[in-house]
Amino acid sequence: MMPRFAGLSDADAQAAASGAALRAGTMLARGFLRKAAFGTSGGMLFLGRGVRLSGLRHVHHTGRLVIEDGAELQGLTSGGVHLGADVSLGARSAVRPSSYYGGAVGERLRIGDRSSIATGCFIGCSGAIDIGADVMLGPGVQLHAENHRFADPAAPIKAQGVERLGIVIEDDCWIGAGSIITAGVRIGHGSVIGAGSVVTRDVPPDSIAAGSPARVLRSRTGVRP
Repeated sequence: MMPRFAGLSDADAQAAASGAALRAGTMLARGFLRKAAFGTSGGMLFLGRGVRLSGLRHVHHTGRLVIEDGAELQGLTSGGVHLGADVSLGARSAVRPSSYYGGAVGERLRIGDRSSIATGCFIGCSGAIDIGADVMLGPGVQLHAENHRFADPAAPIKAQGVERLGIVIEDDCWIGAGSIITAGVRIGHGSVIGAGSVVTRDVPPDSIAAGSPARVLRSRTGVRP
C-alpha cells in the first residue's frame, strides 16, 4: 500500500508517496539480507543506511520492525531483546545493554506493540527495561537502568561498581523530548512526561509530570496532587 500525505496538492502528495515507497522498498531489501540472523523475526524488517547491529540471536521481534538510518541495536543480554509488532527505532537512536569490550552483560529489554523510539534516543538496558504498548519516546530521550556507586570518597568512582535497577514505562505513555529516566523508576499507564524532565521517582498512572527532578503537576483526570 502506498503511503498517503495530507495537506499537499495531488501532484506533491503523489511525489512524496512515491519517494516514501522507494525508501521503504530499499529498507525492506536490506532487512531481508539480515533477517535470518535474528533470534526470531516474525514480521517485515526495514533497515536504514548505516545501521549497526550486533548480538542478533538475542533479538526477537513479533511483527514489523523499522530501524532507521544510523541506529544501533545491540542484543547481547542475559534475558534478550524482545520487540513487539510495529516498533520503530529512530535515526541515530541506540539500544546498548552491554559493553563491547567485556564485563557483565545487560539484563533485558522489552518493548510492546506500536511503540516508537524517536531520533537520537539512548536506551541503556544494562538493568531490565520494560516499555509497554503504544508508548512514544520523543527525540533525545535517555533511559539509564544502572547507577555508579560512589559511597567511598577515597576510591575512584569507576572502581566502585554499579547498581542495576529496572525501569518500567507502562502502556500509552508519552515521554517528551530530551527527558531522562533514571534507574528504578516506574511510569504509570497513560502518563505524560514534559520535555527536558529528569524523572527520579515513580509517576502514578494518568499523570502529567515535568521538571528536574520531575514532579506530578496534575492528573489527566483533572485531579491536582
